[in-house]
Amino acid sequence: MERVTLTQILNHEVTQKFVKRSGLAHAVAVSEYAFKLAKVHNVNPDLAVKAAFLHDVGHYTWYRNGQWDYNLYKENDIHAIKGAERAHKLLIRLGEHPVNAKKIALAVLLHTDSYLPEGELQLDPLQHVVALADKKDEEPGGNHHYKTISDEEAEARLEKLDRLVEEAVEAEKEDTALAQSASVS
Repeated sequence: MERVTLTQILNHEVTQKFVKRSGLAHAVAVSEYAFKLAKVHNVNPDLAVKAAFLHDVGHYTWYRNGQWDYNLYKENDIHAIKGAERAHKLLIRLGEHPVNAKKIALAVLLHTDSYLPEGELQLDPLQHVVALADKKDEEPGGNHHYKTISDEEAEARLEKLDRLVEEAVEAEKEDTALAQSASVS
């Protein structure tokens, strides 16, 4: 099964509609943070960057009197729930392995606890990385959703991330093969 890339995800009509609505610059930045954090936390970088890129795909824009209303959003938003569903469906359509699509969708679901009653979530390492990456790019009042980036710059940065992920995956395969050959000797 061939790897679904970030650029394939970016260019899908669902992403074009919903990730752009929630902030393409934020999605790209969170993906970059997730790649770096995945190394630190020993998490699959491919899953981390995809979950990070799609983490806000479920956003709905909350307006009152024609203006973005952050308080209305904070009171009513369940974007992580809707986003998990959208991310899963999108990834399956693109050919992502169903096990990976589920892991990514769960990381999207659990990247925030804003929709949950008080309490502490117990996150697995992938979910933790995505939540940390999102926090690294947050700005007061939700302003991180309004940063801008050109389509060309977004695609170039995601292509770079795709290359870095491919290199990391290949390095992991080589390390595994070396470890297996050492254990046989």
